[in-house]
Amino acid sequence: MKRFLKQAALIAGKDLAIELSTGEIVTTSGFFAVLVAVIASLAFFAGQEATEGVAPGVIWVSVAFASVLAVGRTWQREREENALAGLLVLPVSRGAIFAGKAVSVAIFVGLVEAIVVPVSALLFSVDLIRMGPGLVLIALFATPGIAAVGTLFGAMTVRTRARDLVLASVFFPLLAPTLLAAVAGTRELFGGAETRELFDYLALMGVFGFVFTAGGVGLFDTLIDG
Repeated sequence: MKRFLKQAALIAGKDLAIELSTGEIVTTSGFFAVLVAVIASLAFFAGQEATEGVAPGVIWVSVAFASVLAVGRTWQREREENALAGLLVLPVSRGAIFAGKAVSVAIFVGLVEAIVVPVSALLFSVDLIRMGPGLVLIALFATPGIAAVGTLFGAMTVRTRARDLVLASVFFPLLAPTLLAAVAGTRELFGGAETRELFDYLALMGVFGFVFTAGGVGLFDTLIDG
């Protein structure tokens, strides 16, 4: 297990080092997410009703679409100059490669969330001081599932020509449980629910993230070779 964690940290560190030098993924994904939030706020804002009924959907739809960009670009880097082949011949387990890529994607998605949530809070007049802890908790449970699904199916589509279209086609249906739970939990939070009342939504997102993370570690070897 210790060796597995070291290998995963090595893969994640590689992606993070590239991102620190370029800022490409977080910048483009964050800008896109903010653009979606701004357009939605202009189209749907109608006072307090929009805060409770529209803002949760805007936040998580923005994050979901930005996640597709982040995942696609993460695997596109491995496709360039046949870097994927070099990655696969490294003396590390395939499961560790998946785990490392998932961790880096989770960090990218988390940074996008850190951008879009305050912007959405400003646009929809959300009291971020009062809602902030609940939103952070929801994001902590939602992000691993988003990263695991994106990493798994990003690897499956990395060699296809229409990979962005194929990734989006499989990504959103499979992400539905996490997205629906995140939206519903955020709606309840904005409606005045206490954090302890969000347990069912958090549990659903946690189970979803665990299943796809475990499945990704176990199936990645077969999927990437196929």
